[in-house]
Amino acid sequence: MRTFISAVLIALMTLLVPVSAVGYWADRELGDADRYAAAMSPLASDPAVQEVVVTQTARALSGQIDAGPFQGGIEALLREAIGSFAGTPAYRTAWDAANRAAHAAFLEALTTGQGNAVTIDLAPVVARIRQELVTDGVPLAELIPETRVSVKVMEYDNLGALREGFRMMQVAGVWLPVLTVVLAAAAVAVAVRRRRAVAATGLGLALGAGLLWLAVAAGRRITLADLPPDIDRAAAGAVYDALTAFLRTTAWVVLAVGLAVALAAWLSGRVRRTP
Repeated sequence: MRTFISAVLIALMTLLVPVSAVGYWADRELGDADRYAAAMSPLASDPAVQEVVVTQTARALSGQIDAGPFQGGIEALLREAIGSFAGTPAYRTAWDAANRAAHAAFLEALTTGQGNAVTIDLAPVVARIRQELVTDGVPLAELIPETRVSVKVMEYDNLGALREGFRMMQVAGVWLPVLTVVLAAAAVAVAVRRRRAVAATGLGLALGAGLLWLAVAAGRRITLADLPPDIDRAAAGAVYDALTAFLRTTAWVVLAVGLAVALAAWLSGRVRRTP
């Protein structure tokens, strides 16, 4: 009976590994403005995301300028100027400011019944671009008014199920990882052969890490497959990868720890058997 109970506890622990990781991620990573901004910051230099920002910003700004017969070349001129600006430290600073502003909207999309898209408000980026263009003497740049441009990076027909899941994960938060550790300790404590239980627990952690990795990969495919045709797949994929980097890192760490525990338990058994 003790062996059976230990096996059940290890199985529950294995299933809780991916769930607890996602719960912690939802509560402490996505729910925190600083960590969200830090996760999104590297996207400032991502080519696909830059292309979306440059294209949509140039399109929006050119529509605000009345250049008469030169209207056709304004968007191309702005694209070139904004593309050059996108590689500067000033752009990264503006990008970080935009993502901090976007965090509230991101949480609203996931925690309320309003909105079905995740957008990034590029107002700080546009303001900095206008300043740079005027400083560089770009023709007609001084005519650019204050313009709010939002880049849509994720959109769903129905965020209801995702919202409910996100709320549950936030509630679970820290408690699920604690419960996972308690189950692992209990599985070893009640086992008749504790060394084998330790090895099985390590393998269970490794298996749970594999399940987490598969869940992240499956979530990526499902997320990109459900996007409307007007959303750039490459940019959306980059955003998804940035937001789930913590989960992928956690999967590799837990896999390494689990395999190390299982190997240590196996080696200790071999040493004891050596005369």
